Amino acid sequence: MDDLGTLLNSWPVTAATIAVGPDTRLASGGDTSAVRRIASVTKPITALAVFVAIEEGSVALDDQAGPSGSTVRHLLAHASGLLFDEHRTVTAPGRRRIYSNAGFEQLADHVAAATGIPFAEYLNEAVIQPLELQSTELRGSPAKDMWSTVEDLSRVAHEFMRPRLISTETLAEAASEQFPGLRGTVPGVGSFDPNPWGLGVEIRGEKQPHWTGTENSQVTFGHFGGSGSFLWVDPIASVALVELADRDFGPWALEVWPTLSNEVLRRYAADSA
Repeated sequence: MDDLGTLLNSWPVTAATIAVGPDTRLASGGDTSAVRRIASVTKPITALAVFVAIEEGSVALDDQAGPSGSTVRHLLAHASGLLFDEHRTVTAPGRRRIYSNAGFEQLADHVAAATGIPFAEYLNEAVIQPLELQSTELRGSPAKDMWSTVEDLSRVAHEFMRPRLISTETLAEAASEQFPGLRGTVPGVGSFDPNPWGLGVEIRGEKQPHWTGTENSQVTFGHFGGSGSFLWVDPIASVALVELADRDFGPWALEVWPTLSNEVLRRYAADSA
Protein backbone atom coordinates (compact mmCIF):
# COMPACT_ATOMS: atom_id res chain seq x y z
CA MET A 1 0.00 0.00 0.00
CA ASP A 2 2.96 2.33 0.51
CA ASP A 3 3.45 2.82 -3.22
CA LEU A 4 -0.23 3.67 -3.55
CA GLY A 5 0.64 6.46 -1.13
CA THR A 6 3.34 7.53 -3.56
CA LEU A 7 0.73 7.55 -6.32
CA LEU A 8 -1.55 9.74 -4.21
CA ASN A 9 1.31 12.06 -3.39
CA SER A 10 1.74 12.70 -7.12
CA TRP A 11 -1.78 14.13 -7.36
CA PRO A 12 -2.31 17.90 -7.60
CA VAL A 13 -3.83 18.02 -4.10
CA THR A 14 -2.50 18.81 -0.65
CA ALA A 15 -4.06 15.77 1.01
CA ALA A 16 -5.84 12.64 -0.20
CA THR A 17 -6.77 9.43 1.58
CA ILE A 18 -8.12 6.09 0.38
CA ALA A 19 -9.42 2.86 1.80
CA VAL A 20 -9.79 -0.49 0.01
CA GLY A 21 -12.31 -3.09 1.12
CA PRO A 22 -14.21 -5.01 2.13
CA ASP A 23 -11.82 -7.22 4.08
CA THR A 24 -8.59 -5.35 3.47
CA ARG A 25 -9.09 -2.01 5.15
CA LEU A 26 -5.96 -0.24 4.06
CA ALA A 27 -5.50 3.49 3.97
CA SER A 28 -2.79 5.65 2.53
CA GLY A 29 -1.74 9.17 1.66
CA GLY A 30 -2.85 11.14 4.69
CA ASP A 31 -4.88 11.33 7.86
CA THR A 32 -7.75 8.85 7.55
CA SER A 33 -9.58 10.58 10.40
CA ALA A 34 -9.73 13.95 8.59
CA VAL A 35 -13.35 15.12 8.34
CA ARG A 36 -14.24 16.54 4.92
CA ARG A 37 -17.35 17.43 3.01
CA ILE A 38 -18.24 14.53 0.73
CA ALA A 39 -20.69 16.46 -1.49
CA SER A 40 -22.76 14.08 -3.64
CA VAL A 41 -21.35 10.96 -2.03
CA THR A 42 -24.05 12.00 0.44
CA LYS A 43 -26.62 10.49 -1.94
CA PRO A 44 -25.80 6.78 -1.47
CA ILE A 45 -25.94 7.27 2.29
CA THR A 46 -29.27 9.06 2.02
CA ALA A 47 -30.42 6.19 -0.19
CA LEU A 48 -29.48 3.68 2.53
CA ALA A 49 -31.84 5.49 4.90
CA VAL A 50 -34.59 5.28 2.27
CA PHE A 51 -33.96 1.54 1.89
CA VAL A 52 -34.30 1.07 5.66
CA ALA A 53 -37.60 2.99 5.56
CA ILE A 54 -38.77 0.72 2.73
CA GLU A 55 -37.89 -2.43 4.64
CA GLU A 56 -39.64 -1.07 7.73
CA GLY A 57 -42.77 -0.57 5.65
CA SER A 58 -42.92 3.21 6.05
CA VAL A 59 -42.11 3.88 2.38
CA ALA A 60 -42.42 1.97 -0.90
CA LEU A 61 -40.53 2.39 -4.16
CA ASP A 62 -43.78 2.99 -6.01
CA ASP A 63 -45.07 5.65 -3.59
CA GLN A 64 -46.05 8.88 -5.29
CA ALA A 65 -43.27 11.33 -4.42
CA GLY A 66 -41.95 14.48 -6.05
CA PRO A 67 -43.63 15.95 -9.13
CA SER A 68 -46.86 14.59 -10.56
CA GLY A 69 -46.42 11.07 -11.88
CA SER A 70 -43.11 10.59 -10.07
CA THR A 71 -42.35 7.94 -7.46
CA VAL A 72 -39.68 7.21 -4.89
CA ARG A 73 -38.04 5.04 -7.54
CA HIS A 74 -37.95 7.93 -10.02
CA LEU A 75 -36.36 10.23 -7.45
CA LEU A 76 -33.69 7.72 -6.46
CA ALA A 77 -32.84 7.06 -10.12
CA HIS A 78 -32.78 10.72 -11.27
CA ALA A 79 -35.73 10.05 -13.57
CA SER A 80 -38.36 12.33 -12.04
CA GLY A 81 -37.90 15.16 -14.55
CA LEU A 82 -36.75 17.60 -11.85
CA LEU A 83 -33.95 20.02 -12.70
CA PHE A 84 -30.53 19.85 -11.06
CA ASP A 85 -31.01 22.40 -8.28
CA GLU A 86 -34.52 23.66 -8.95
CA HIS A 87 -37.79 22.23 -7.71
CA ARG A 88 -39.41 22.34 -11.14
CA THR A 89 -39.56 19.85 -13.99
CA VAL A 90 -38.53 20.01 -17.64
CA THR A 91 -39.93 16.65 -18.72
CA ALA A 92 -42.34 13.98 -17.55
CA PRO A 93 -41.04 11.27 -15.20
CA GLY A 94 -39.24 8.33 -16.78
CA ARG A 95 -38.23 10.05 -20.01
CA ARG A 96 -34.74 11.31 -19.30
CA ARG A 97 -31.98 10.93 -16.72
CA ILE A 98 -31.66 14.42 -15.22
CA TYR A 99 -29.26 14.45 -12.30
CA SER A 100 -31.13 16.26 -9.55
CA ASN A 101 -30.20 17.45 -6.08
CA ALA A 102 -33.76 18.75 -5.83
CA GLY A 103 -35.02 15.21 -6.35
CA PHE A 104 -33.11 13.92 -3.35
CA GLU A 105 -34.37 16.79 -1.24
CA GLN A 106 -37.95 15.88 -2.15
CA LEU A 107 -37.12 12.24 -1.45
CA ALA A 108 -35.96 13.11 2.07
CA ASP A 109 -39.10 15.17 2.60
CA HIS A 110 -41.19 12.15 1.62
CA VAL A 111 -39.41 9.89 4.11
CA ALA A 112 -39.79 12.49 6.86
CA ALA A 113 -43.50 12.81 6.18
CA ALA A 114 -44.00 9.04 6.04
CA THR A 115 -42.10 8.31 9.25
CA GLY A 116 -42.98 11.43 11.22
CA ILE A 117 -39.27 11.94 11.94
CA PRO A 118 -37.10 14.78 10.56
CA PHE A 119 -34.91 13.26 7.89
CA ALA A 120 -31.56 14.10 9.52
CA GLU A 121 -32.76 12.39 12.70
CA TYR A 122 -34.04 9.37 10.77
CA LEU A 123 -30.75 9.11 8.87
CA ASN A 124 -28.85 9.17 12.14
CA GLU A 125 -30.98 6.43 13.70
CA ALA A 126 -31.27 4.24 10.61
CA VAL A 127 -27.75 4.44 9.17
CA ILE A 128 -25.17 6.55 10.98
CA GLN A 129 -25.51 4.97 14.41
CA PRO A 130 -25.92 1.32 13.29
CA LEU A 131 -22.90 1.53 10.97
CA GLU A 132 -20.90 3.31 13.71
CA LEU A 133 -20.09 6.26 11.48
CA GLN A 134 -18.50 8.23 14.26
CA SER A 135 -17.50 11.29 12.21
CA THR A 136 -20.36 11.48 9.71
CA GLU A 137 -22.91 14.29 9.93
CA LEU A 138 -25.56 15.75 7.65
CA ARG A 139 -25.18 19.53 7.77
CA GLY A 140 -27.73 20.61 5.19
CA SER A 141 -29.13 19.13 2.00
CA PRO A 142 -29.55 15.32 1.97
CA ALA A 143 -28.26 15.48 -1.60
CA LYS A 144 -24.87 17.06 -0.99
CA ASP A 145 -24.12 18.36 2.49
CA MET A 146 -22.73 15.44 4.47
CA TRP A 147 -19.31 15.47 6.13
CA SER A 148 -17.38 12.29 6.79
CA THR A 149 -14.02 10.51 6.87
CA VAL A 150 -12.45 7.86 4.70
CA GLU A 151 -12.76 5.46 7.64
CA ASP A 152 -16.50 6.02 7.87
CA LEU A 153 -16.95 5.77 4.10
CA SER A 154 -15.19 2.42 4.14
CA ARG A 155 -17.98 1.21 6.45
CA VAL A 156 -20.56 2.51 4.00
CA ALA A 157 -18.80 0.71 1.15
CA HIS A 158 -18.81 -2.48 3.20
CA GLU A 159 -22.59 -2.13 3.66
CA PHE A 160 -22.94 -1.91 -0.11
CA MET A 161 -20.98 -5.16 -0.45
CA ARG A 162 -22.15 -7.21 2.51
CA PRO A 163 -25.28 -5.53 3.85
CA ARG A 164 -26.56 -5.89 7.36
CA LEU A 165 -28.94 -2.92 7.54
CA ILE A 166 -30.82 -3.97 4.42
CA SER A 167 -31.52 -7.26 2.68
CA THR A 168 -29.44 -8.65 -0.17
CA GLU A 169 -32.57 -8.36 -2.32
CA THR A 170 -32.81 -4.63 -1.65
CA LEU A 171 -29.12 -4.20 -2.42
CA ALA A 172 -29.50 -6.13 -5.68
CA GLU A 173 -32.37 -3.85 -6.70
CA ALA A 174 -30.36 -0.74 -5.78
CA ALA A 175 -27.44 -1.89 -7.93
CA SER A 176 -29.67 -2.74 -10.91
CA GLU A 177 -30.34 -0.32 -13.75
CA GLN A 178 -33.60 1.56 -13.26
CA PHE A 179 -35.64 2.77 -16.24
CA PRO A 180 -33.20 1.16 -18.72
CA GLY A 181 -32.11 3.06 -21.78
CA LEU A 182 -32.51 6.61 -20.51
CA ARG A 183 -29.97 9.10 -21.79
CA GLY A 184 -28.53 11.82 -19.63
CA THR A 185 -25.48 13.57 -18.26
CA VAL A 186 -23.05 12.68 -15.50
CA PRO A 187 -22.16 16.18 -14.24
CA GLY A 188 -18.56 17.08 -14.97
CA VAL A 189 -17.96 13.89 -16.95
CA GLY A 190 -20.16 13.87 -20.05
CA SER A 191 -23.44 12.98 -21.75
CA PHE A 192 -24.23 9.32 -22.30
CA ASP A 193 -26.86 7.39 -24.21
CA PRO A 194 -27.72 5.29 -22.34
CA ASN A 195 -26.78 6.61 -18.90
CA PRO A 196 -27.51 3.70 -16.52
CA TRP A 197 -28.33 4.48 -12.91
CA GLY A 198 -29.48 2.40 -9.97
CA LEU A 199 -31.24 3.54 -6.81
CA GLY A 200 -29.06 6.26 -5.31
CA VAL A 201 -25.96 5.04 -7.12
CA GLU A 202 -24.57 5.45 -10.62
CA ILE A 203 -23.85 2.31 -12.65
CA ARG A 204 -20.72 2.40 -14.77
CA GLY A 205 -22.02 0.55 -17.82
CA GLU A 206 -20.07 1.33 -20.99
CA LYS A 207 -19.44 4.99 -20.19
CA GLN A 208 -16.17 6.39 -21.46
CA PRO A 209 -14.53 8.52 -20.24
CA HIS A 210 -15.52 7.81 -16.69
CA TRP A 211 -14.39 8.58 -13.17
CA THR A 212 -13.90 4.87 -12.33
CA GLY A 213 -11.17 2.76 -13.93
CA THR A 214 -11.12 1.27 -17.40
CA GLU A 215 -10.70 -2.10 -15.66
CA ASN A 216 -13.81 -1.70 -13.52
CA SER A 217 -16.61 -4.03 -14.58
CA GLN A 218 -19.73 -2.59 -16.18
CA VAL A 219 -21.75 -3.46 -13.07
CA THR A 220 -19.56 -1.27 -10.85
CA PHE A 221 -21.73 1.17 -8.93
CA GLY A 222 -21.12 4.13 -6.65
CA HIS A 223 -20.91 7.88 -6.65
CA PHE A 224 -18.44 10.75 -6.77
CA GLY A 225 -18.74 14.16 -5.19
CA GLY A 226 -17.88 17.66 -6.32
CA SER A 227 -15.67 17.98 -3.22
CA GLY A 228 -13.16 15.54 -4.76
CA SER A 229 -14.52 12.38 -3.14
CA PHE A 230 -15.74 9.04 -4.45
CA LEU A 231 -16.98 5.60 -3.48
CA TRP A 232 -17.31 2.65 -5.82
CA VAL A 233 -18.07 -1.04 -5.44
CA ASP A 234 -17.16 -3.59 -8.11
CA PRO A 235 -19.21 -6.74 -7.42
CA ILE A 236 -17.32 -8.79 -10.01
CA ALA A 237 -13.93 -8.00 -8.50
CA SER A 238 -15.28 -8.04 -4.91
CA VAL A 239 -13.44 -4.79 -4.28
CA ALA A 240 -14.56 -1.39 -2.99
CA LEU A 241 -12.59 1.85 -3.06
CA VAL A 242 -13.27 5.14 -1.28
CA GLU A 243 -11.33 8.38 -1.55
CA LEU A 244 -11.36 11.84 -0.01
CA ALA A 245 -9.26 14.79 -1.15
CA ASP A 246 -8.95 18.45 -0.26
CA ARG A 247 -9.51 19.72 -3.81
CA ASP A 248 -12.82 20.05 -5.60
CA PHE A 249 -13.57 17.71 -8.50
CA GLY A 250 -12.22 18.81 -11.87
CA PRO A 251 -10.23 17.59 -14.89
CA TRP A 252 -7.44 16.52 -12.51
CA ALA A 253 -9.73 13.89 -11.00
CA LEU A 254 -10.66 12.36 -14.36
CA GLU A 255 -6.93 12.01 -15.01
CA VAL A 256 -5.84 10.39 -11.74
CA TRP A 257 -8.87 8.56 -10.34
CA PRO A 258 -9.06 5.93 -13.13
CA THR A 259 -5.34 5.20 -12.76
CA LEU A 260 -5.76 4.63 -9.03
CA SER A 261 -8.85 2.48 -9.58
CA ASN A 262 -7.08 0.31 -12.13
CA GLU A 263 -4.10 -0.19 -9.83
CA VAL A 264 -6.33 -1.16 -6.91
CA LEU A 265 -8.20 -3.66 -9.08
CA ARG A 266 -4.96 -5.23 -10.31
CA ARG A 267 -3.87 -5.81 -6.74
CA TYR A 268 -7.03 -6.68 -4.91
CA ALA A 269 -9.57 -8.10 -7.36
CA ALA A 270 -10.92 -11.46 -6.27
CA ASP A 271 -9.38 -13.29 -9.23
CA SER A 272 -6.02 -11.46 -9.19
CA ALA A 273 -4.34 -14.32 -7.35
